Amino acid sequence: MRLPSIRRSQGRQGPQGPLGSRVHPARRRRRWRTPAAALLAAALTVTGLASAGPLVAPASAAPSGVTATAGNVTGFTRSGNTFTITASGGAKARVVLARADIFRLWLSPDGSFANDPAGSDLAPTTDFGPVTASHSDAGAYYRITTGSLSIRVNKKPLQFSVYRADNATPVWQETQPTSWTGNRTTQYLARGADEQFYGTGLRLGEWALRGRTVPIAVDNRWRENDNASPAPFYMSTNGYGVMRNTWAPGSYGFNAPTTLTHDEKRFDAWYFTGDSLKSVLDAYTDVSGKPFMAPMWGFELGNADCFNASNPDYQGDHNRLRHLTTPDVVGYAADARAADMPSGWFLPNDGYGCGYTAPLKSTVDALKAKGFQTGLWTSTGLGSIADEVGTAGSRGVKTDVAWIGSGYKYAFNGVQRAVDGIEKNSDARRFVWTVDGWAGTQRNAVVWTGDTHGTWDDMRWHVPAITGAGLSGLNYAAGDIDGIFGGSPQTYTRDLQWKAFTPAFMTMSGWGATNPSAGYQDKQPWRFAEPYLSVNRKYLQLKMRLMPYLYTMSRVAHESGVPSTRAMVLEYPDDPVARGNLTSGQFMAGDSFLVAPVVSDTSVRDGIYLPAGTWTDYWTGRTYAGPGWLNGYRAPLDTLPLFVKGGAVVPMWPQMNYTGEKPVSTLTYDIHPRGSSSFSLYEDDGRTRAHASGAYARQQVGVTAPAGGSGAVTVSVGAPIGSYTGKPASRGYEFTLHVASAPATVTVDGSPVAGLASKAAYDSAASGWFFDPADRSGVLWIKTGTKAGAFTVAATGTSLPAAESLPAASPIDRSAWSLVHADSEETAAENGAAARAFDGNPATQWHTAWSSGTPAALPHEIQIDLGARYAVDGLGHLPRQDGGVNGRIGGYEVYVSDTTADWGPPVATGTFADTAAAKAVALPPKKGRYLRLRALTEAGGRGPWTSAAEITLTGRPAP
Repeated sequence: MRLPSIRRSQGRQGPQGPLGSRVHPARRRRRWRTPAAALLAAALTVTGLASAGPLVAPASAAPSGVTATAGNVTGFTRSGNTFTITASGGAKARVVLARADIFRLWLSPDGSFANDPAGSDLAPTTDFGPVTASHSDAGAYYRITTGSLSIRVNKKPLQFSVYRADNATPVWQETQPTSWTGNRTTQYLARGADEQFYGTGLRLGEWALRGRTVPIAVDNRWRENDNASPAPFYMSTNGYGVMRNTWAPGSYGFNAPTTLTHDEKRFDAWYFTGDSLKSVLDAYTDVSGKPFMAPMWGFELGNADCFNASNPDYQGDHNRLRHLTTPDVVGYAADARAADMPSGWFLPNDGYGCGYTAPLKSTVDALKAKGFQTGLWTSTGLGSIADEVGTAGSRGVKTDVAWIGSGYKYAFNGVQRAVDGIEKNSDARRFVWTVDGWAGTQRNAVVWTGDTHGTWDDMRWHVPAITGAGLSGLNYAAGDIDGIFGGSPQTYTRDLQWKAFTPAFMTMSGWGATNPSAGYQDKQPWRFAEPYLSVNRKYLQLKMRLMPYLYTMSRVAHESGVPSTRAMVLEYPDDPVARGNLTSGQFMAGDSFLVAPVVSDTSVRDGIYLPAGTWTDYWTGRTYAGPGWLNGYRAPLDTLPLFVKGGAVVPMWPQMNYTGEKPVSTLTYDIHPRGSSSFSLYEDDGRTRAHASGAYARQQVGVTAPAGGSGAVTVSVGAPIGSYTGKPASRGYEFTLHVASAPATVTVDGSPVAGLASKAAYDSAASGWFFDPADRSGVLWIKTGTKAGAFTVAATGTSLPAAESLPAASPIDRSAWSLVHADSEETAAENGAAARAFDGNPATQWHTAWSSGTPAALPHEIQIDLGARYAVDGLGHLPRQDGGVNGRIGGYEVYVSDTTADWGPPVATGTFADTAAAKAVALPPKKGRYLRLRALTEAGGRGPWTSAAEITLTGRPAP
């Protein structure tokens, strides 16, 4: 386990008294064996909280010293691709061109350029060959021109701006000179009218950052809106990204102007430009390093726990059943296989005094015989890693906060030592998990969200957190399934469902609740009763079948920096809905799957946004035409809302419980034909670093089909090009084409394939086809037999599924909302301020005042400025979710107006039921900028109170 966490009560004291508190005691005392860890322990001791604040004060603290700037330009010289600017205040700046689209801007207040603490750690690759560039004096500024950019150096005062090569289209512009004090430097940039920002590492919350201030600092608190693995990197929809070349903490305020601060007396940044967010990520990771390529077993479910509890040094329960010595882990491996439950690796030694029973090798070998790899968890360092990897055969490392919790360069170096320990003592690939990352960590490690809780609310913000990490090039980002504290069978199952569509995931055992069943605290997916057991198996099996698809998507990340888990904006950058946090609760798994996790205790999922194109429900085959919003989606416990993009080509393995359990004697391509599409399958040995030397193969698959209606579907399969150890000389192929009607003919390379009368006959045949209209609204199954080279499959006379249109109304973005008026709000005994009714966090609420004097009488009301004019056609109301019942709105009125001086008649009236469930009201479309919600009565009649956890609206802009 990591740092023990003592959480202060978040229970709400309301007019009915306290509504509950919850304290998570430290389960174990921790030993600190390194100087950095000792400092961390001292900080925790002083505060009395294990999840104490930042070890280094973030840049929001008050500055010290006088603020200075460079002054005016007094000189401009060029040496090769380095341009040096001298300023009147004694400062100097350098513009270093690395590529036509990449440059470094370094401002030295003392003009020496001697202070370079990051060196090549964060930017290991900066030599891309010669750069064709020119410069000129444009009067008010000097101009540096490449094939992609025009960099302007303003003379009076020294300021920088960047334009496209036309010198007319702005990319970014300083609004005032960069300034510094004795310990802080800040850059100020203009913010575009609709410019959006992404990045800053593994931020625990929504990923669209306009209007937010984000600390770029390590604090190891691991709660919403903290930054678990900060990165001094962000990118903008203007087509650029920035990495500050520093280890210093900072703060980025994406306001107007944008203020970008780090705690050091220097400015040093790499700038990357492109024509898309994907191209910016590509350039950023060209310099900072591409995401590493994990071994295949690293995509399988992992489990971390202590199986050496009898060790006297262990700081936990010494009598844990079936966890007394390290070989006990083999019993758990046997349980997994007996339950037919896919999983691939164990970390059998909790780092805090657990250790492992020697000799380690016998346990590693026994696990390997059951298809499991072994990793080790360290809270102290890597003193024995050469023997653990080279002799015993361990293959993974988890670096814990007790060792690398001071973060920054110390943590970065610790991760690098773990990488070296694996790769210098074996032919295996790096597989390291770290809780404290920085820019460049994507090339070395999985980052995860720290010590979190098995609650619906934690799951809610985990979705955008893990998705948003990819917007900083972090391909492998994870959070413990169902957290480390608490949890339930329901939250575990829902959390595992969606995380199965991310590259790496793991359970943290031993810290969960002891109920509802004995052994539940193990948090192993096979330790649950039905129906949870079967649902867990279903999604783990699906991930194993999708291994060639997900593995290929991570190869794309390895080559381009574009993550496997993608925010919608990466795939749909021009869609205004996809650009912001309206889609932060869903993501793309690669380029074909849209995943919309269920993160509350419900069987109905609302607010699923399907962008332009066609989208097919993975489970039912029902097809929708985007763009539009899908509400009321039926999602019982066993159903993750999952949609496949029209044109998708998805390679799938036979079912197996771990990589290599069975030969891939037949490769299936699951295809949703729609127009022209393609897929390039990537394959290698899955274990070693031979791929880095070119030992891999690719297979190109192209599909042509009508855009809709009837016609022929043709699948052209290329021969696998390349070689690697274990590559099959030939294999069988199966195709599942999602079409609406049986074909007239099916051919392979022009030769007819026999149609079969039943699925049973098809399953037993070596080749043939069968159309099943009842299978997901229509599936055409085709087997070709064994193939070694290229071939073509064609189905004529079939038809594609018809696509249903979706409602056009969309949620109104709440980031610009502000409170106009609330007649009453509680702020003395709690923060029940009215703005909490639209802050995006269902755990907070507006509550009318109750703690002092006589409470205000009903009716109560809240007035909200929407920030712009809309045609409002729907209101959503989520009652308080903290377990309290008073204040639920009963009778209500809704008003929409262009002015708060004249509301006019209500657009809707009615009565809400006395339940905690979300409520929705359809409104006749009404244009206006302001919303007024009046609570006329309290549901249940318990008192004169009103409360609301969340208020949402749907509608369209109405300029």
